[in-house]
Amino acid sequence: MPLPPYIKKKLENKERYQTVYSREVGSAAAPTAGLHFTKELLQKVRDMGVKVEFVTLHVGLGTFRPVTAEHVTDHQMHSEHYDLPKETADAINETKKNGGRVIAVGTTSCRTLESVATKEGCIRPSEGWTDIFIYPGYQFKALDGLITNFHLPESTLIMLVSALAGYDHIMNAYKVAVEEKYRFFSFGDAMFIH
Repeated sequence: MPLPPYIKKKLENKERYQTVYSREVGSAAAPTAGLHFTKELLQKVRDMGVKVEFVTLHVGLGTFRPVTAEHVTDHQMHSEHYDLPKETADAINETKKNGGRVIAVGTTSCRTLESVATKEGCIRPSEGWTDIFIYPGYQFKALDGLITNFHLPESTLIMLVSALAGYDHIMNAYKVAVEEKYRFFSFGDAMFIH
């Protein structure tokens, strides 16, 4: 079972660290934002008229590596394999065409969609490797919102959410999270950014 390096204790229930929609083997860790979703919650979302589609991104251990470069542009981003199937590409394109919003669950889904939109110039079925590094100043091409956990300081993930919501807004959210004793990391609380 893939676990990030900060989980040292053996998990009693191995299913606890896996999304209910997981299918592919190959990731170094589960997409933690997806851990919030049960089959029942996904059905409630669908019942509201929301299209739920899936992508695959095999999370690498580099995800957990802090940014240590003095200048963010000097950070070498790790490479991860992704797959954006036709059904998902079609649903995204239809949603955009009809004026809807595309909300990713997790930074892995975000990186997949933004990688495809950047490489292909649009959303289309695609499979490949990405080393996209999203940090403030990045112009999002596919996403309108993101559901994600609270991430470590100095991580590429906190930079990604700052690029979407703005640095000051995210730092304020983290200040509130610390004051209210929200949980961080894999089994932590989530936020909705749009």
